Amino acid sequence: MIDDMPMPLRRYTRESVRAYLQAINNHHNGQLYDLVIAEVERGMIKEVLIWCNGNQTRACKALGITRTTLRNKIRKLDIDF
Repeated sequence: MIDDMPMPLRRYTRESVRAYLQAINNHHNGQLYDLVIAEVERGMIKEVLIWCNGNQTRACKALGITRTTLRNKIRKLDIDF
């Protein structure tokens, strides 16, 4: 199913990480994993909230997480929508 999509998400992710590593000339502070996860999570949650017109209940269903988890992530990741 995922492989049938025009451009799989994993390809976007790989290209973004590759471009980031090239931009920083492979110098990083050992926090690359945490940085990538936070950025992907932040972008995904924000886009889903926009797609759901800010309706957190619908966003939770789409994301497969509880409202408490969503609210905690919104605060932790400083997401505004």
